[in-house]
Amino acid sequence: MILNQLTFDVTMPEFLRTEIKEVILVKAKLHKDERGFFEERYKRTDFSESGISDEYVQLNHSFSRKGVIRGLHFQRSPEEQGKLVMTVSGAILDVAVDIRPWSSTFKRWVSVVLSRENGTSLWVPQGFAHGFLALEDSDVIYLTTKEYSPHLDCGVRWDDPDIGVKWPIVSPIISSKDRKLKSLKELIESGEVK
Repeated sequence: MILNQLTFDVTMPEFLRTEIKEVILVKAKLHKDERGFFEERYKRTDFSESGISDEYVQLNHSFSRKGVIRGLHFQRSPEEQGKLVMTVSGAILDVAVDIRPWSSTFKRWVSVVLSRENGTSLWVPQGFAHGFLALEDSDVIYLTTKEYSPHLDCGVRWDDPDIGVKWPIVSPIISSKDRKLKSLKELIESGEVK
């Protein structure tokens, strides 16, 4: 017997830091049998042990047709939201953009594919704008750390050239609300991002 040998709970998800360390990809463990499958997408103790100790107060569900871009959305201070984003059907290119002017990763972004098949979720912390492209018809669930506050709702243009997200689509479907979003530079100048 080897002393101090590490043992792992096979049901614990993997927590993988992205190029922006605060944004974390979570890979759930999938258990399949003749009935179908079971997976644990969120367990407070596992998340806390991995550095995500925020509590969730709201669950949102959206359906997006293939080719839709939603975002880049965030909620302003003092009710900034962290989001745990996952798909229950379909696949999305999920994007998180650091909009904290004081941060060493300001204006940098990360993107990952979240799908039902790969069982991944993305933790998008406070201080980040979030958006996604539906790669196919997709149901998306997100748990948020603050309730939605319409008067603090905000967003950055999905095609802001100062951010330069590389969306793999030429003519996305964008809502009229998202078409009116400002650039990050305009949001900073207006004091909406600090």
